[in-house]
Amino acid sequence: MKKIITVLVLSFMFIVVKAQETDNKKMNVVFILADDLGWADVTLYGKTKLYETPNLERLAARGVTFTRAYAASPLCSPTRASILTGQTPARTGITSPAAHQPKVQLKASVPPKAAPDSKSVACQPVTRLDTIIPTLGKLLKAHGYNTAHFGKWHLGKEPYTPLQHGFDVDIPHWPGPGPAGSFVAPWKYPKFKANYENEHIEDRMADEAINWLRSIDLNEPFFMNYWQFSVHAPFDAKESLIKYYQSKIDFTDLQHSPTYAAMVHSLDQAVGRLLDEIDRLGISDRTAFVFFSDNGGNMYNGIRETTQSGEEFITEPTSNRPLRGGKATIYEGGTRVPCIVAWPKITQAGTTSDVMIQSTDFYPTILNQLGIQFPKKHKIDGVDITKALQGENQNRGPIITYFPHQPKIPNWLPPSASVHEGEWKLIRVFHNGKDFAHQYFLYNLKQDIGEVHNLAGKYPEKVKQLDAIIEAHLQDSNAVLPIVNPAFEPEKYHPETVGIQKGGLRVAKRIDRTKN
Repeated sequence: MKKIITVLVLSFMFIVVKAQETDNKKMNVVFILADDLGWADVTLYGKTKLYETPNLERLAARGVTFTRAYAASPLCSPTRASILTGQTPARTGITSPAAHQPKVQLKASVPPKAAPDSKSVACQPVTRLDTIIPTLGKLLKAHGYNTAHFGKWHLGKEPYTPLQHGFDVDIPHWPGPGPAGSFVAPWKYPKFKANYENEHIEDRMADEAINWLRSIDLNEPFFMNYWQFSVHAPFDAKESLIKYYQSKIDFTDLQHSPTYAAMVHSLDQAVGRLLDEIDRLGISDRTAFVFFSDNGGNMYNGIRETTQSGEEFITEPTSNRPLRGGKATIYEGGTRVPCIVAWPKITQAGTTSDVMIQSTDFYPTILNQLGIQFPKKHKIDGVDITKALQGENQNRGPIITYFPHQPKIPNWLPPSASVHEGEWKLIRVFHNGKDFAHQYFLYNLKQDIGEVHNLAGKYPEKVKQLDAIIEAHLQDSNAVLPIVNPAFEPEKYHPETVGIQKGGLRVAKRIDRTKN
């Protein structure tokens, strides 16, 4: 009997020790960032009938899905910088994706004038993520984390790559705005070749990430940036998946591109492979997942498609309905994005949160949860959203979007800034009103998620209140601002063209694989 009791006691002590060892191990973090994936492009919000994202549903079942998550910008590089720095584009100066351009500009600027049909002068952005900034990669590496970056970067080529921002590994070490040439091999990465014919870059990135996980000591914590190339242009996918979705096309549905649906499918499969590997390695209880998108879905490119019967047609990649606009617009379709956070011992499995959050919030939240002190003399615009992760109602305060550019796509506006506070959203269009005063659009998103009814004239005090928040942030961040265009010529100004894409959809040539 004494022997049995002794064995039971020892067994219990062993279990307790192992549990303590697990508790004492630092949390791993996998940050999955999709490229151009819209809020309505996933099944999480019930807005799509065509796309299939079962692995995102699997991830959501492990944590919390946010219904009001916002990218800091409607374009990719500014949002990417906001994640790594916790700062808004107004503060970093990275307000548009110019990091692939040859000019190195570490300070934002504004030209002396613009075209005579513009009332304001758009800004010139910072073109590289400065290596003096204490990015997440640097901070976690300094605290003993293995670090790796897989996929898209678009924050600068040498010497501004992930390798200079704290990541031990950077694959495929590509500075461009999207995949090199195509999603399906042969690719055009200088030093990164396909392993087999027609290899898909998302499959390969998953392979590389899994191989890296298998190569490191899992007793030490890791931080993985898995920043997908999907679903950015060029629009290209596996032929088998395109054919699968051709059979599901419904032209009464605004989402009816089989190619785009196939791209979403490959994105989702990669997420599933990472989940499978984390589970297989037995570390799911100490691995946090964040899934996010850098901006809304693309509405300005066109894709040449073929129906199941062989008829050709051209279509937009996707639809962000019921949201207005999409990528490169300051409307909801450009900034409201899908978001899931599954953080063991913090998030409750399978829950949903309506708390408003922004991409800047991940920086302070991750640092606080990992017990890493904030760097000194580094202003953080984001807010720790742990309460929201725990299922509590949290008012993280207003969020600012600063977009001092005017790419002339559907639903474009001249250089603008916006603020969300509660259910209200105010857009300030710089110098676009009478006598170069600012122009305003005010929306109540609870009543008008499609941003149809401008309430600025009805609620002038609300406009004044929210505009003061915009102004305070622009001043605090020392943002470079659009100026009145001294070259403006009234007779050349055509306000009816605002929001209209000149020439229609931008349609690229279809990739001909018979020439590969």
